[in-house]
Amino acid sequence: MDAFFASVEQRDHPELRGKPVAVGGSSGRGVVAAASYEARRFGVRSAMPSVTAKRLCPDLVFCKSRFDVYREVSQQIREIFRHHTDLVEPLSLDEAYLDVTEDRHGLGSATRIAQAIRRSIREETRLTASAGVSYNKFLAKLASDQNKPDGICVIKPGEGAAFVQSLPIRRFHGIGPKGEEKMTRLGIETGADLAARDMAFLRANFGSFAEYLYRAARGIDDRPVRSNRIRKSVGGERTFSEDISAAPRLRETLDNIVDIVWARIEHNKARGRTVTLKLKYNDFRISSHAKTLNRAVAGKEEFAQIGHELLGEMLPLPLPIRLMGLTLSKLEGVPKKKPRSEAAQLTLF
Repeated sequence: MDAFFASVEQRDHPELRGKPVAVGGSSGRGVVAAASYEARRFGVRSAMPSVTAKRLCPDLVFCKSRFDVYREVSQQIREIFRHHTDLVEPLSLDEAYLDVTEDRHGLGSATRIAQAIRRSIREETRLTASAGVSYNKFLAKLASDQNKPDGICVIKPGEGAAFVQSLPIRRFHGIGPKGEEKMTRLGIETGADLAARDMAFLRANFGSFAEYLYRAARGIDDRPVRSNRIRKSVGGERTFSEDISAAPRLRETLDNIVDIVWARIEHNKARGRTVTLKLKYNDFRISSHAKTLNRAVAGKEEFAQIGHELLGEMLPLPLPIRLMGLTLSKLEGVPKKKPRSEAAQLTLF
């Protein structure tokens, strides 16, 4: 979906259409949870401090988040997906992978299916979506970001490696500002530069991240769309536009992540006993703390309380962080579903 939370606010409040909008807190310690495309033109981004966003865009309008509404719209969109395929792997309220190998309605290609889905979303929700169509998940994800907002991008068989190698390195999932800086120092600015490095070089400089980088630079991804997997956890994380370390901002950011993750927990009707807080420092080291109860977490308030307890245990931080994540695991009562069947790849064009 295109700027999902902000677009819902603009849809429901006509006076906001065409204006720069941010969803989140407007206080001195507030953080932007989502920004409209009008706001993004000024440099406003999610996870940005509200004071910074307001400085970049003095006319920015802040809206309080309404996750009950976002969940309801998300469910509408999921029903549109399932009209075309049962193989839907949600990533969040506003994003999912679909395997449309089985052309259920005889539309003729994955591209036509994507066009039909986008048209239905517009008609039923009055919102726009962008689609990426390709032969694996990594490429489809890259393609979905290529022509936003309200666009579609198709990467045909045989075109994946060339497409990836034409991209700036910051477009690769998992490579943030600090990662980009490190790669630039090593002379890696594009996918082509990355593809020119061998595995030994990547392992020496990026450790366990090397295999992902090697395959990504060649457009390789063998993961299936796993709609029927047994869910082991529900969580979410945010990569920041700038590193943060001050305790008030960390707590404010955690509150925003709690809102987002608890919406996913409720959507999945999940109950779990373990809460894990993950931090990635600006040198890319990862640290996490977890707490396990002898019963399921009672509700959002307790989930947030445990998250803040875990953060308190990690303060003061040894370094600023570039990412924060919160997860509920040791889920109870998750039904086991049947595995997906194997099928041939549908033509993309």
